[in-house]
Amino acid sequence: MRRCSITGLAAVAVFSVLRCVALAAVSEPPADPKIDPAPCFAAAMAETDPGQIIASCGPVIDNEKTPAADRLRAVLARAAAFRRQQQDEPAIADYDAALKLDPTLADIFNARGELWRRKGERPRALSDFSAAIKLDPQHAAARANYKSLAQELERIGAQMAVNNKPSFNCSVARRPVEKAICADPALAKLDGEIEGVLALVLNDIGRNSAIGRKERREHAAYLATRNASFGRRGYDLHKAMEARLRDLAGVDGY
Repeated sequence: MRRCSITGLAAVAVFSVLRCVALAAVSEPPADPKIDPAPCFAAAMAETDPGQIIASCGPVIDNEKTPAADRLRAVLARAAAFRRQQQDEPAIADYDAALKLDPTLADIFNARGELWRRKGERPRALSDFSAAIKLDPQHAAARANYKSLAQELERIGAQMAVNNKPSFNCSVARRPVEKAICADPALAKLDGEIEGVLALVLNDIGRNSAIGRKERREHAAYLATRNASFGRRGYDLHKAMEARLRDLAGVDGY
């Protein structure tokens, strides 16, 4: 009985095809399927158990193939669910993610500000309320939150002890950044230290000397930047004040 065999060029061709198929199977990772966002959106619309919303929206948020619009909607749904469970930290993290996707959401700045205020982070809360109002000057909730927090900060500032007082009078402070400084003992102390080191520097080098005039110009620029930047996304008041104190402390060995 004659046996059939593959020889010569035919054998080479078959081997090449099999080898390519094997390599393709090894080198090509399985496709990452798009997650259906419908269950997440349906749970959010129905305002079902927050745990169900969190569970169904998580895969939508984490999947790289989710369109930005669907991811934003899922993030906001999950943030609201976290908030209903009084899980402030993950809710704030989701609001952070939402504002990275769309930094024009005045409602979300206001919502995050309310969580910061509940956590006792008054400067951050005031910054978020201010950002919401800048985006939407007629935002009623943000304006009400800003007004009530500003009044609270004024009361706190007026009650502050003599120690850790800032360089200005808190009872007449009007700028949001000044009210935030008055309400936070650490910021108030930093502001007082900045003013104290600046006075020492100007006293030693001469207020009207060339270096003194330069230092005064730089300090005026710092204040202008601080006042204009407070409330903007990404601005860290504490870090900015610490940086200014380090700059001043480096002058002539202070």
